[in-house]
Amino acid sequence: MAGPAARHWEQNKEATVYVGNIHEDVTQQLLTELMNHHGRVRTINMPVDRVNGKHQGFGFVEFATEDDADYVISILNSTRLFNTAIRMNKASADKAKNVEVGAELFIGNLDAMVDERSLYDTFLRFGQLVSAPKIARDEFNISKGYGFVSYADFDASDAAIANMHGQYMMSKQISVQYAYKKDGQGARHGDEAERMLAKQAKAHGVAPAVQPLPAHLFQAPVIPQAPVGPRGIPGAPNGPSGYGGPSRPPPQAPPSLPPLPSGLPARPPSGAPPTNFYPPPPGFPGAGPPGFAPPPPGFGR
Repeated sequence: MAGPAARHWEQNKEATVYVGNIHEDVTQQLLTELMNHHGRVRTINMPVDRVNGKHQGFGFVEFATEDDADYVISILNSTRLFNTAIRMNKASADKAKNVEVGAELFIGNLDAMVDERSLYDTFLRFGQLVSAPKIARDEFNISKGYGFVSYADFDASDAAIANMHGQYMMSKQISVQYAYKKDGQGARHGDEAERMLAKQAKAHGVAPAVQPLPAHLFQAPVIPQAPVGPRGIPGAPNGPSGYGGPSRPPPQAPPSLPPLPSGLPARPPSGAPPTNFYPPPPGFPGAGPPGFAPPPPGFGR
């Protein structure tokens, strides 16, 4: 009997259908009966969690022919099982839209200055991103301090956690861990079941959906340059001799004072005694006592 590896190579991938969004109460037996009712099923595989024994919400159904696969997709796609609409498409067609890996990381304690470009530049080094990094923002577009990064495989996300958890971005020490799943049950991505599903999807040639990244993530930041003077020195192009900042107007002489009004005495020449000086009368402060005479010339020398 052929082993699993040989069986994989025998599988007709063009006749294999990916079935997603399967309700947790849908059993493999129920899914097999539903598919057999509309086409000839060769194999069916619904990966199961080793811990809780439940399937993980998707599976692969191989039909006898490609026509069977196409017909079943046209009939059963979006059929509701337990009030949940299943998704069906060819496993070989449009592979980029067939499976979500779940290698999504939560980046916490982000500095307010860290933006999506910073996350992209930092985490791209560990592997391919399936979408642009996202930062949670309020109504004023201010960062809430956390964001998300999604990888195409778990090798990349594991490497990002191992290398970036506890590292500093800007002024804060960030936390890097797997994000919570969106089912609201409190489980995180990256568990053993998701890893098994990703391995199964890869074995079936199903690639994760890779969204085009925004153009602004690839644009180099624009750094304003100072104008260059005639001599190649930063400054104003018209600066004097090419140095310094903006060119300055030549210095101007201060405005001349208006002429003195007529009728005032002219200022005496420098060093000449005033002609209208008279000694103070006796008793005037600073004039000395009555009868006091100034010392003769040369006294006290």
